[in-house]
Amino acid sequence: MPTPPLRIGLFGIGLDAYWPQFTGLKERLEGYVTRVAGKLGRPGVEVVNLGLVDNPERAYAAGHEFRRADVDLIFLHVTTYALSSTVLPVVLRAKVPVIILNLQPAPAIDYATFNRMADRTKMTGEWLAHCAACPVPEIANVFKRAGVRFHQVTGMLDDDPGCWREVNAWVEAARVVAGMYGNRLGLMGHYYSGMLDIYSDTTLQCATFGTHIEILEVDELSALRREATSAQVTARLAEFHEVFDVQADCPAADLAEAARTSVALDRLVAQRRLGSLAYFYSGTGVAENEATLASIILGTSLLTGRGVPVAGEYEVKNVQAMKIMDLLGVGGSFTEYYAMDYAADVVLMGHDGPGHIRVAEGRTKVRPLKVFHGKVGRGVSVEMSVRHGPVTLLSVVERGDGKLGLLCAEAESVPGPIMEIGNTNSRYRFACGAREFITRWNAQGPAHHCAVGVGHVADTLGKIGSLLGLEVVRVG
Repeated sequence: MPTPPLRIGLFGIGLDAYWPQFTGLKERLEGYVTRVAGKLGRPGVEVVNLGLVDNPERAYAAGHEFRRADVDLIFLHVTTYALSSTVLPVVLRAKVPVIILNLQPAPAIDYATFNRMADRTKMTGEWLAHCAACPVPEIANVFKRAGVRFHQVTGMLDDDPGCWREVNAWVEAARVVAGMYGNRLGLMGHYYSGMLDIYSDTTLQCATFGTHIEILEVDELSALRREATSAQVTARLAEFHEVFDVQADCPAADLAEAARTSVALDRLVAQRRLGSLAYFYSGTGVAENEATLASIILGTSLLTGRGVPVAGEYEVKNVQAMKIMDLLGVGGSFTEYYAMDYAADVVLMGHDGPGHIRVAEGRTKVRPLKVFHGKVGRGVSVEMSVRHGPVTLLSVVERGDGKLGLLCAEAESVPGPIMEIGNTNSRYRFACGAREFITRWNAQGPAHHCAVGVGHVADTLGKIGSLLGLEVVRVG
């Protein structure tokens, strides 16, 4: 399913009474807005730039324009003093989160040159071109009283990398939120019986993220397996050997079963237009369905690596976390506590089932397993560690008050011995130490699964939560 572009609304503000008083001021401020539009533009982002809004009448019209354009987020570039009545109608009509850009065109006014200007009218015009900070308290006051969600970025129009990193993080956060909206999540099978923490209110997931849920039958995937041709299976086996490090002791029959299921999974995802999938099947005596689910891991790992994250154990909340991380471009591999290594002060984390092969340290191994612990069948499975370096954990938490929240932590994936048991498995070091991390993370009451991605992205996750109106707790 093609991803629609992120639509960002942009407008600058000014006061129309200034234009006849200060020659060239309007054009100068319009140039500022044009420069911001250029910095916001990038592949996959459409900037709806309405230029300067300088009176209430134009503000009402701009609000309608943004609403017709279906913008996902608005950047309000404060270029000079403007009346709050020029701003409020725009954002009330558009009804999307607002980022106030309090950007000055230079680090400071050149006071010596400024004070040598002979014409005090020109001096005032020059000052007005630098007074972006002036109306921000007024705007913030009115937004607060009107219930408008807003955030601020304070800095300079140019030569301010920190400021523009923050702006870019807001753009990335908005892109993720837009990507979650309308994502088609397939749910196949049922919950793992007795695993109470993962049971989820799927209506709440839809209402919070805008997710569309497709309920799938295991029988549907089994039927598609029957239709896979020998040529398709052979081609998929070749892909397995190209993508994975297939161990020599993997039975050819098990690999062929996995290839057949992988072909069927691709068809299922295409037909149902899925952007993510969660599954579990405990077995009912239908041998064909049991064979389907026992051979699913390689195919689901390929899908996860291609941007369709798959979670086992019917983990709805965690596949949402995995999708968020994948939309951020940092991975999102399914994981849980495996063990503590007190000697090295690290936490071992991993999971059976699919792994996010694009964030693996080296090639992902394929190993044969005689039993899938706690699950149906036997077959081939994947073994990988998450790439060494900075990582971020994310959990979508269903809180006791009936709302969702985000829980995240930054860590380091570090080298060292892992358990070579045919599962994903990594060693994570936390700045607060392994013991303290465990205590702090568990205190927030998440389910026992989480998603892990490469890089430190907690700040951006905080912005995603802000755009969605979710509480974000950062542990570490």
